Amino acid sequence: MPSSSAPIVNIAAYKFIGFDDTEARRPQFQALCRELDLKGTILLTPEGINLFLAGVRASIDRFLAWLRSDERFADIEVKESYSDKQPFKRMLVKLKSEIITMKMPLIQPEKGRAPAIDAKTLKRWLDAGHDDDGKPVVMMDTRNAFEVDVGTFDNTLDYRIKKFSDFPEVVAQHKEELEGKTVVTFCTGGIRCEKAAIHMQQVGYDSVYQLEGGILKYFEEVGGAHYTGSCFVFDYRTALTPALEPSGEIRCRDCGNVIKAEDPAEPLRIYGKLCPHCANDAPA
Repeated sequence: MPSSSAPIVNIAAYKFIGFDDTEARRPQFQALCRELDLKGTILLTPEGINLFLAGVRASIDRFLAWLRSDERFADIEVKESYSDKQPFKRMLVKLKSEIITMKMPLIQPEKGRAPAIDAKTLKRWLDAGHDDDGKPVVMMDTRNAFEVDVGTFDNTLDYRIKKFSDFPEVVAQHKEELEGKTVVTFCTGGIRCEKAAIHMQQVGYDSVYQLEGGILKYFEEVGGAHYTGSCFVFDYRTALTPALEPSGEIRCRDCGNVIKAEDPAEPLRIYGKLCPHCANDAPA
């Protein structure tokens, strides 16, 4: 675990809850974040809030105290990591229609979640190879393909989706092959797998869970057991190791692919100019 003595605290949090005054609250979020010199992104949507913020401890604590003073967000849970500098260049407060786009309006997590499994229980299941009822456990990645390529759970189901709104159609095609198994959906911080698990219940999956807090919470509580690689994050750190430290990977600004440490050295790793993925399409 990175030392909490590092000057910058990075937080990730979300909550599905009815939030019908997003336009009125947006200037308040903007003003407070500016006052506290926070950087990152906050999404305000009718279905709730999603945020990634970075700042010094005092500023983060003041922001969370203010946010939790709204009874709708009084119990919002936060995942933390630490860094020597802010991993975001600016502060954005955006109004969106969904926290994460799925285009399935009947999925409303605030009205009822799918069963969730905590990191320690999941590790115990993966150690044993089955759940507490003896059913085989199958991990299902709900992230986009380029994120999965950076790292994922061992032997996970990866349907190579390009955007989360593709998930409902893809998962419906594989329902029969997962009968009799316990499926655990997961993502970076818990948002996508929360919607995914609800949808899977609605279409008839009889044993499906979401990983509480996603990969980042799993790393925080049990480390990297049964996981290979790093976890992609949407900031300058690109990916975090199971110790929640930057992995050293970078993301090409041209093609968007992640360049791993073991990829070829210069000149192919000139950041933003040519990477091994771009090289495949470069003229001879």
